[in-house]
Amino acid sequence: MNPFSSLPAGRSAAGLALVILLAWGLVRAETPLPPPVPLYTEAPGSPDGLGKWFLGREIAHYMTHHGASWLERPERDDEERPVVALDLLDLHPGETVADVGAGSGYFSWRVAQRVGPTGRVYATDIQPEMLAILRTNMAAKGVTNVIPVLGTTEDPKLPANALDLIVLVDVYHECDHPYEMVRGFVQALKPGGRLAFVEYRAEERWIPIKPLHKMTEEQVRKEMSLHPLEWVGNLRGLPRQHLLVFRKSAAAATSRKPDE
Repeated sequence: MNPFSSLPAGRSAAGLALVILLAWGLVRAETPLPPPVPLYTEAPGSPDGLGKWFLGREIAHYMTHHGASWLERPERDDEERPVVALDLLDLHPGETVADVGAGSGYFSWRVAQRVGPTGRVYATDIQPEMLAILRTNMAAKGVTNVIPVLGTTEDPKLPANALDLIVLVDVYHECDHPYEMVRGFVQALKPGGRLAFVEYRAEERWIPIKPLHKMTEEQVRKEMSLHPLEWVGNLRGLPRQHLLVFRKSAAAATSRKPDE
């Protein structure tokens, strides 16, 4: 079926071009696009996926707490350059940040250093075992401004209108309810607050990460177009990952499921 077959006769070429660009998410709309109905579909997938699809993307299995040691692997600093990522994010003392899918706290304690004793970091995870590991690691480092939060697969359990920044490091592709989670992020951000995704670049096949654990910039932007978020940019400088940043619109209304 031609998606443009219902366009009125005589529509200008410029108007048609705009419709095409909007359909592909290359022009930011002033209001969020309507979510698909149904939100998710099920179909055979890869061994690394759930067989659950969202906007053409198969959602990946999440890593359990049994893999926590991989999060702290010595080579991770060279592969991901967390210091560079934090420099690009330009955090300031006193800010309130959420590290979603915090795992062992690899990123959380680094964020805590940047926001300082007057700031705070909500470190969320859906696995109590991961949060136990995180607490141990924070205590060992003497970090006192990281607050562990047990979320769910549909709700990050973050305070409303309270956060300057929410960051997901190698996590978003594993969220099995991505629409609901981002809706929760929007609710938690202050007007003008930022949402940042660090994801291995799917555009580059040489990066030695399984395909479902990488994402393209185009796909992330497509999925964020369903929410009242403004595109800030792809902050370049990481060796293997995107750093994709969005901003909550100052006039953002809470996004809703299509059946609400």
